[in-house]
Amino acid sequence: MATASVSGSRENELWRRLGEVNDPELDEPITEMGFVERAEMASNGSVDIDFRLPTYWCSPNFAFLMLDGVRKALDQLSWSPAYRVKLHDHMFAEEVNRGMEAGKTFVDIFAELAEDQDLGALRETFRLKAFKRRQEAVLRGFRQHGLTDREILGMDLPAYDVARFETGEAANQKPRYRAALLERFPDRRADAPVFVTWEGQRIPTGALSAHLAELRSVRINMEFNGALCRGLKQTRYKELGVVDGEPTLVDFIMDRVPPRAAPTV
Repeated sequence: MATASVSGSRENELWRRLGEVNDPELDEPITEMGFVERAEMASNGSVDIDFRLPTYWCSPNFAFLMLDGVRKALDQLSWSPAYRVKLHDHMFAEEVNRGMEAGKTFVDIFAELAEDQDLGALRETFRLKAFKRRQEAVLRGFRQHGLTDREILGMDLPAYDVARFETGEAANQKPRYRAALLERFPDRRADAPVFVTWEGQRIPTGALSAHLAELRSVRINMEFNGALCRGLKQTRYKELGVVDGEPTLVDFIMDRVPPRAAPTV
C-alpha cells in the first residue's frame, strides 16, 4: 500500500511538473495542448516521455524550447529519476533522439538546427507576449467587475493579492500574471503599481483603453495560433476532442471571437 501511495504521489508530481511547461508561442501548458503523448513511470522510478507536435515541420527552435522545458521539469522531480524523452513524427526527430541517446545536451543537438537564431532573444519575445496576454485577461476582469481605471492602475501587490476571481480566464491568469511580473521585475517593491508596460512604465489612467486594444491584438494572434495548432493536431492524428470554450479556426474566419467572460471578484 505504501509503495502504491508513493507511486501515485510521484505520478501526480510528474504531471504537475510537465503541466508547468508552456508552449512558448501560445503560453499554454504542453499537457493541455496534447503534446505529451505518454508519460510513464517504471517501478524503479525511471520516466519515459513521448512527445509529439502538431506538424512534421514545426520550428526546431520551438521544439527545442519545449523539450528543454521538459528536461528542466524532469530534473526538478523530487526523486531525481533517470529519464528518456523521445520526439516523434518531426522532421528532426531522428537527430534529436539520436543526440539525446548519446547524452548530448539540447543546446548541442540544436546548435546546427537552429540556423544561428538567437534562442535567448526568442525566449524574450515569447515572455513579452505571455506577459501581455496574462495582463490583458486580468485587466479586463477587473474592469468587468466594475473597478474604475484609476482603481485598477493604482493597485499594488498587496491589493492585487487580496482580490479574488472565482472562475474563468481572469482567475486562471491572475497568478500567472503575478509570476510574469516578478520574473520581469524581480526587485519590484510591494507598493509599486502592479500594472505596468513591459518596459516598466506606469500606464496613464486615460491611456488604459488604448493599452488594452494593443494587448487584445496580442491575445487574438496567440489564440488564432492556438486554434491552428489544435486543428492541425486533431487532423493529423484524427483526434476529435476540443476544449470547451476554446475558439476554433471557423470562429476566427467568421470574426466571432469575443473576449472570454470574466468572473466576479
